[in-house]
Amino acid sequence: MPIKKTELHKMSDAEIAEESERLRSKLFELRQQAVTEKLENNREPGNIRRDIARLLTERRSRELKKEGA
Repeated sequence: MPIKKTELHKMSDAEIAEESERLRSKLFELRQQAVTEKLENNREPGNIRRDIARLLTERRSRELKKEGA
């Protein structure tokens, strides 16, 4: 299930970093499953990549807000 925007705004910077690392390791595992042809849901890696992009975008927007303030 993708991360919702409201959930993302509630997360702290540390939680965003932790979730990003967790999703990257999950994406790595899914890539291994795809190579060995044990992947059940072919859309899962794409969904994980999108979630990682959402997290990175939120982190960058917070950095820009801090620089502007």
